[in-house]
Amino acid sequence: MKEYSPESIRNIALIGHGGSGKTSLSEYILFAAGETNRIGKVEEGNTISDYNQNEIDRQVSISAAPLHLEWQNTKINLIDTPGYSDFVGQVVSSLHVADTAIAVIKGMEGVEVGTESTWEFVEKYNIPSVVFVNKIDNEHSKFDEAFAMAKDRLSSDATIISFPTSEGINFNAVVDIAKMKLIKFEDGNAKKFSEEEIPDEFKERAEKLREELVEKIAESDEDLMNKYFEEGTLSDDDLKQGLKAAILSRSLVPVFAVSAVKGVGLQNFLDFAAEYLPSPLDRSPITAKIKEEETEIEIACDPNGEAACLVFKSLNEQHVGELSIFKVYAGTLEAGMDLINTTRDKTERLGQLFVLNGKNRMEVGKVSAGDIGAVVKLKDTHTGNTLASKSRQVVLPEIEFPESVIRGAVKPKSKGDEDKISSGLHTVHEEDPTLTVHFDPELGETIISGQGELQLSLAVKLLKDRYNVEVDLNEPRIPYRETIKGVCEDAEYKHKKQSGGRGQYGHVHLKLEPLPRGTGFEFVNAIVGGVVPGRFIPAVEKGLNEIMVKGILTGSKVIDVRVTLFDGTFHNVDSDEVSFKIAAAQAFKKGFQSAKPVILEPIYDIEVKVPEEFMGDVMGDISSRRGKISGMESEGPFQIIKAKIPLAELYKYSTHLRSLTSGRGTHKRSFSHYEDVPKDVETKIIAEFNKAKEEQ
Repeated sequence: MKEYSPESIRNIALIGHGGSGKTSLSEYILFAAGETNRIGKVEEGNTISDYNQNEIDRQVSISAAPLHLEWQNTKINLIDTPGYSDFVGQVVSSLHVADTAIAVIKGMEGVEVGTESTWEFVEKYNIPSVVFVNKIDNEHSKFDEAFAMAKDRLSSDATIISFPTSEGINFNAVVDIAKMKLIKFEDGNAKKFSEEEIPDEFKERAEKLREELVEKIAESDEDLMNKYFEEGTLSDDDLKQGLKAAILSRSLVPVFAVSAVKGVGLQNFLDFAAEYLPSPLDRSPITAKIKEEETEIEIACDPNGEAACLVFKSLNEQHVGELSIFKVYAGTLEAGMDLINTTRDKTERLGQLFVLNGKNRMEVGKVSAGDIGAVVKLKDTHTGNTLASKSRQVVLPEIEFPESVIRGAVKPKSKGDEDKISSGLHTVHEEDPTLTVHFDPELGETIISGQGELQLSLAVKLLKDRYNVEVDLNEPRIPYRETIKGVCEDAEYKHKKQSGGRGQYGHVHLKLEPLPRGTGFEFVNAIVGGVVPGRFIPAVEKGLNEIMVKGILTGSKVIDVRVTLFDGTFHNVDSDEVSFKIAAAQAFKKGFQSAKPVILEPIYDIEVKVPEEFMGDVMGDISSRRGKISGMESEGPFQIIKAKIPLAELYKYSTHLRSLTSGRGTHKRSFSHYEDVPKDVETKIIAEFNKAKEEQ
């Protein structure tokens, strides 16, 4: 494959709601460019980008798929991203390395929730963008209404570049405003099309849209605005330069009418992409940090500079192998090159380098600045890591993945599978860092957290398919806490055991008092006159620590209690550390029960983002979950509801919220504090704990 300079590269991420046609568009674009000789279909499970068996079975994209093609001496790297919010991490990592985002919407439904949510990342990263109005061949397609929605919900700078001459099954031509031509496509063949003069019936609209485009370009630059006022129009050169600059500055978002099924409107887009969309060289230099220093440095997109690349995706599949997919920000990578993983402080030697079209790999000799490639079997490099040359050890900005919104506890069906489960879930995390895994020693459970139920269930399925391990995915236990509200002045326990020979003897008097929330455990030694010898005092404290970890009411950790050891007795021969440890634990247990014990539950701060029309339903649902609303604020057409809800009421909340808001509600959560459990709930928790104990 020939080498491309940075100005001849376009890195484009396809984003949008599930089912908007991103994968089908990828198929037609690859076919039109001659990368493939057939057009795969999602329904038939033979597309280039959806090659994973789970994707084929479910007919949805689960993983971002890097693709490439050449068009007019320009290399276009396409990344086909999933549309379901469970796999938003794939979208985020793709947008992190893209120079343009294409939001794909449907001619009938317009802007849907998946497009809105991913568009937020486009704005956050300030990425130049394009809108495709797809499925114009649908009999209910309404291009103008979809465009109006894009202008309203995505960007007020949305500007039509191509519009359909007809909609529905007869859709076969678009009017291209940039070329001022009619582009007519031969039905069912993405390679055969013709450029013609615009028919009279579309001329008036085309000229009006052309004038709007010229005005929009002029508005984006003061010099062009002055020229436009002086001359009443702009020259072709001014228009070309102005259009490119306006897209780059995000003051213009081009909108195209297309059909993935018919392949209509894609060649003229590819012409436009080669001519006007930004290259890596056009984007601002990336700011990196010098390793182990606070110094920042700008990394220019220079193939001759010191090498620096970021791994934005990892793959570990049976038929693909271990692959690290990266974008080169500076320098040129070659097989056999030694680089430093500056994120993890490890040395890596590059193996074979590839460019990808789905699972198809093409070996290349080098990958230069601005380009995207893949390398096999790096020893210790993961998604989000930087690889850099030894002489300029920089760390590139890390990918900011969204926080988890759903949790599940993984329980093996067979004993002895723990190592396989750990290894398998580690692999899943490598491929999608938004799925996190940790063992909670307090709960004794392996917890997986992620973005949605589908993501968690696919992780479980992978364990079975790839590692032959079956697990149940259960609701995680809640990390309750126990404490007291009253004072026990004297909790006494005498541990005495005689069984021939040396016996056991330990005797303590304890005082238990509550402490302010968050204080923890405080032990006070108030022994006077050596009634409990000093050598046994640490054993008393150890016994208290051990019983507090185990808990009294529900097996949950005891917190915020002061225990004072103020009296006791000992035996010269029979007393030892073990005896005083047992005595302390039993005295505490006795005293705790008489000091108004309570169960505390974790309360979470929740921030729910919903369209205004769903606000009443969401607020009612929050109240039904024992939630307390603490505030509201507006964000465009959305309302942000802030509330505090017990963790026990949040299991599968993300799924319920989507159902409640037609998929348009999202939420974030973070731990706030511990709070007393209501008495009716407390009784239920204790009963469930005792029942589970009996069944063990």
